[in-house]
Amino acid sequence: MERRESLRALAEAARYDLSCACGDSDRTRGPLGQWIYPAAMPDGGTRPIIKAAQTSACERNCSYCALRSGTDRPEHSLAPEEMARAFVEAHSAGLVQGLFLSSAISGGPVRTMDQLLATSEILRRRHRFRGYLHLKIIPGCEQAQVERAMALATRVSVNLEVPGREHLAQVCPRKDFDDELLRPMRWIARLLEARKTNARSHTTQFVVGASNESDREIVTRAHDLYENLGLARAYYSKFQPVPGTPLENRPPTTFLREHRLYQADFLMRKYGYASGDIPFEPDGNLSTERDPKQAWADIHPEMFPLEVNLADREELLRVPGLGPVGVDRIIDRRRSSTLRDAEEMGIAHHLAARAERYLLFDGRMIQGAQLRLL
Repeated sequence: MERRESLRALAEAARYDLSCACGDSDRTRGPLGQWIYPAAMPDGGTRPIIKAAQTSACERNCSYCALRSGTDRPEHSLAPEEMARAFVEAHSAGLVQGLFLSSAISGGPVRTMDQLLATSEILRRRHRFRGYLHLKIIPGCEQAQVERAMALATRVSVNLEVPGREHLAQVCPRKDFDDELLRPMRWIARLLEARKTNARSHTTQFVVGASNESDREIVTRAHDLYENLGLARAYYSKFQPVPGTPLENRPPTTFLREHRLYQADFLMRKYGYASGDIPFEPDGNLSTERDPKQAWADIHPEMFPLEVNLADREELLRVPGLGPVGVDRIIDRRRSSTLRDAEEMGIAHHLAARAERYLLFDGRMIQGAQLRLL
């Protein structure tokens, strides 16, 4: 019973680490009380996983975190053997297919990372678990530990939390941005490039609004990670004040701000936008009135309207309402016939209605769309 109670507490602690891309709205309770999430996989699909922390006892003092040192919250830990056994029980019962394992820092980063690795070794070697395993890389751990984690895990993550060292100094004064966060990400990138690892990708997370950072700073950092360190995904977690922490009186970050960052991120990952292409308001934040793709199109009138029958794929991807699937369908259809109206593009009506104001169809603009454009 004691182990079950600890697992419940450690699952609760792990919910503060969102870098496996799990939504709270889709989570369910397992028979041990642990949270089970539909996690995004490296192959694009989703699988039910347990999220758990090896320990909730933390010696760091991050201002926004419920697990920070100095709080009066009960502390829980499971030894590697116990954590592995708890997961195997849920896996054997068919409740979950994978594990996201993180931890607060207790006894130093090296010891903490050793605990995660020991749990992983037990799962892989003793229990012969070959499924999805996501390991959090503990800030300040050693290079050999990162290498071992990537030999054991399917995916790893280093959570930057903020876009730069000056922001980290505001909210996590006991962390070093370059040595403890960026350096292990560089180790990961080199291992992935050399293909000397079982892990296939790595991710990070930003806590949006915790350190007075701008959206421009977050987007610029994320683009750099995509371009130079081979990051698979950046995740954005809106700041929510936690009672008993130094930031308990800071206003919560809105869902819309988090949503706009995900939209900008998608443009960089899937549409070929650079961070410099993303339009920002004078205060450095994304518009609350228009999504980033719409905002870009509206400040580039020289690009539009595009002739839908002649524009290349990259040009069409800049049209609001058109995504990769829709663009491919347009290109396929125009091979056999000239497209003369929005309905002939073969995409959903609401997307076609949004796109038509930026397009010419055989030299003509749709009448209603022309009025809206003017």
